[in-house]
Amino acid sequence: MTSANPTPLWQPDAERIARAQITRFQAWAAERHGAPAEGGYAALHRWSVDELETFWKAVTEWFDVRFSTPYARVLGSRSMPGAEWFPGATLNYAEHALRAVTTRADEPALLAVDETHQPRPVTWAELRRQVGSLAAELRALGVRPGDRVSGYLPNVPQAVVALLATAAVGGVWTSCAPDFGARSVLDRFQQVEPVVLFAVDGYRYGGKEHDRRDIVAELRRELPTLRAVVHIPLLGTDAPEGALEWSALTSADVEPLFEQVPFDHPLWVLYSSGTTGLPKAIVQSQGGILIEHLKQLGLHCDLGPQDRLFWYTSTGWMMWNFLVSGLLTGTTVVLYDGSPGYPDMGAQWRVAERTGATVYGTSAAYVMACRKAGVHPARDYDLARVQCVATTGSPLPPDGFSWLHDEVRDDLWIASVSGGTDVCSCFAGAVPTVPVYIGELQAPGLGTDLQSWDSSGEPVIDEVGELVVTNPMPSMPIHFWNDPDGSRYHDSYFDMYPGAWRHGDWITVTSRGSVIIHGRSDSTLNRQGVRMGSADIYEAVERLPEIKESLVIGIEQPDGGYWMPLFVHLAPGAVLDDTLLNHIKQTIREQLSPRHVPDEIIEVPGIPHTLTGKRIEVPVKRLLQGTPLEKAVNPSSIDDLDLLHFYEDLARKRA
Repeated sequence: MTSANPTPLWQPDAERIARAQITRFQAWAAERHGAPAEGGYAALHRWSVDELETFWKAVTEWFDVRFSTPYARVLGSRSMPGAEWFPGATLNYAEHALRAVTTRADEPALLAVDETHQPRPVTWAELRRQVGSLAAELRALGVRPGDRVSGYLPNVPQAVVALLATAAVGGVWTSCAPDFGARSVLDRFQQVEPVVLFAVDGYRYGGKEHDRRDIVAELRRELPTLRAVVHIPLLGTDAPEGALEWSALTSADVEPLFEQVPFDHPLWVLYSSGTTGLPKAIVQSQGGILIEHLKQLGLHCDLGPQDRLFWYTSTGWMMWNFLVSGLLTGTTVVLYDGSPGYPDMGAQWRVAERTGATVYGTSAAYVMACRKAGVHPARDYDLARVQCVATTGSPLPPDGFSWLHDEVRDDLWIASVSGGTDVCSCFAGAVPTVPVYIGELQAPGLGTDLQSWDSSGEPVIDEVGELVVTNPMPSMPIHFWNDPDGSRYHDSYFDMYPGAWRHGDWITVTSRGSVIIHGRSDSTLNRQGVRMGSADIYEAVERLPEIKESLVIGIEQPDGGYWMPLFVHLAPGAVLDDTLLNHIKQTIREQLSPRHVPDEIIEVPGIPHTLTGKRIEVPVKRLLQGTPLEKAVNPSSIDDLDLLHFYEDLARKRA
């Protein structure tokens, strides 16, 4: 799987290693907590999983986590599911997110950017003032700890204020992006029964205004638990009857009052893609998210008060919650509300330039789209302040690593990261002190005992296996909403390997400690006993300029056979003729394996995705196996339902 001595694409120099926060943390933890002083990151990681409680105690001390009530011990129970973190402790996430105001009141906490690409600062003092005002108004509306507060909002400062004010009162935040239709939002919000809804009148995307007032009216009708609706006039319209004005709730000069809640008190609800059935409503805790994100953003992303963090995301994706947590490290957070490709494919690079981003996060898909579109970031933009480009959403193909290295800077730290909504964090990815190898994630995260297991539950090295985490992480769900006996939570992660978290990805842990992601294990391709992740196929096929996107499915046949079609969405002007068909087959045969050359290559009008942009392989597989559309997929979870009718018709014809 890995060559013996490949040359790293990037190697941090001695000065960078010395100044990294993770280096200083290791030296301090060696002195105070018995961590290894020598051996670099590999030794620190081994210690962090072997001495799990000591490691997390050290994290809380290093980042000066304020416990208003002390904890009895770090782990009351380490069983999975059901690990009990810091029993007895109380704290507040929002209090920590606003701490930088004491030293940097007039510096920007947020830089808000729209499609004009002109940053507008919100200072730490102003952010804290608005949170204080809104938190007081929420309390006046009767919002109490544990009540759910919802947002139908784009990536704008008001969304950050609403989240922090909700956390300050001990409420439970949940949000959807305004490009979600009413049914998608209701599938999520109706599960948690919010008492307050923050909603925009519309949003701007791709140079156009999108009015959402009719959808907001439908949400109000279909959410009977709402006690208040707050109107945010992004398009300048008047508040509908009975709604409160955002400006009226955020105008007072009030010191925030931070409710001190138990460590495991719910902070927010995130939602799985929910491609079949209702989306899973995943609940994570104030304390668990606080310390996991301090570790991930402070140590792994190496962020501090001198930094600016820009990650392209929407409020419907866990990366938005992760982005907001940049405030925990005193970092200035960049909020971009707009199309990633407007007015051209260089949009995100322009935002990174104009905001002085030091860490810029995007999707692997955007990187590959820039490569295909002939974008030249370093030539066209001043990216001198960008130290790290991080990618997530799907594995970054090797060509993506090479393109970033060649087109941005040859000493650029490229961090491909992989995690999940389920933990709102990363299992593996960025480490500022270890090399980057093309096509690989640098290492598992601290405190995360990430392993690759075979079907019998044995760890394997340099072989493909299931992504398994063998010890609890603080940000693992405390529960799913409306799952009283925990059965849905258990079945989602702990069914295959009792007591160990199985995430559902195929990975390789290499002998030098890096990680390769191969795609979802529930959509594995298995030809003649040889397993391959779909991501490997996409990486090879989508290098071809004629292929815009692809989808590969492996289907077990009733007669014991195996049908593996490859669906291709062609680039404008491309034709699926014999030349291209042969080129695709030859590419897979030479770069992957002859066994995984598809049985058929079929042109499609488009590839369906979840609302957070993931290709939907399993529902398409079910459609092709003859499952009716309404049973194969939750229609409100799909970005373009019409695309699924193609696969439905194909199944009918094949039958």
